[in-house]
Amino acid sequence: MALSSCSLWIFVARTDIPFLMLTIPHLVRMNNFPFAERVLAVDTAPLTGDKIGRPGIGSLEELRDCTQKLQQAGIVDRIIDINYDRAYCDHLYRRHFGTPVGPTHNYKGYPILGSISTIEECRSDYMVHFDSDMMLHQEPDYSWITGGIELMQRHPYLMSVRPLAGPPTADGTLYQPNTYQKHPDGFYQFKFFGSRVYLVDCKRFAKLFPFPIIWRPFRNRWLNQLPVSLQTLYSNLTGKGELESWEIMVSRKVEATDYARATLANPKAWTLHPKDRSPAFIAALPQIIDKIEAGKYPPKQAGHYDLIPELWYC
Repeated sequence: MALSSCSLWIFVARTDIPFLMLTIPHLVRMNNFPFAERVLAVDTAPLTGDKIGRPGIGSLEELRDCTQKLQQAGIVDRIIDINYDRAYCDHLYRRHFGTPVGPTHNYKGYPILGSISTIEECRSDYMVHFDSDMMLHQEPDYSWITGGIELMQRHPYLMSVRPLAGPPTADGTLYQPNTYQKHPDGFYQFKFFGSRVYLVDCKRFAKLFPFPIIWRPFRNRWLNQLPVSLQTLYSNLTGKGELESWEIMVSRKVEATDYARATLANPKAWTLHPKDRSPAFIAALPQIIDKIEAGKYPPKQAGHYDLIPELWYC
């Protein structure tokens, strides 16, 4: 493998306070890679979408206290705030979408500006991104990042790589809503880009620009019949439009090109995404992390991307 640098970036927000002091050390520990730097990207924007109703929302001061403790403990190297300066936002949107766009988050409250700014601000050849609620198992003798970089160097059409989604099944089945093909070089090939975990070659990713702008259906139905450029103008003037998810917009561009996303088939590394945020989940989280790090999981969890709560705790 050619000598390349790679950095780790993790999103954190006020919604993550109940678990980030557990999940971030876990992610750094499990990835076990000589990163050029490990960075926390802090979303300081007001909560929107379904993030408003999340349990355990803390204050920005509490979030900063958590991130500073992680840095002081040497778990992360750098902490940055997502830059919401309007001129900076317009510059990045012109680069990624071809035109300024008003919303900085999607309709669910997920940071679109944060997603593109971390790739832009990354100082390394490659970047690994994790949402702070993700969990990862990786065997000590294996590195999914090394394997992913090598795979991208062998296959120039791969624009992102991620570990196996869910613990491995005996026959290699993935219970995924998106179609995929098994590649003989040891990965599943997708046209869908997932935003919660990814490894990208920053320069290669830029070859996808510009991404299509996709608006959620407007309440005034006649607006949905307008060209996207006019929908964007309307939204910029009124502030009433809601953007679709960034991963959907990236996926749409991938579908229109020869690029693809790879999910590694190697069972030595796999992720789980917990949708639950209940007190029961938070109470069980230390034991869940211990089991995942040890490679232990309920048999019925195999092949499933999202953690199935009833299998792990009552």
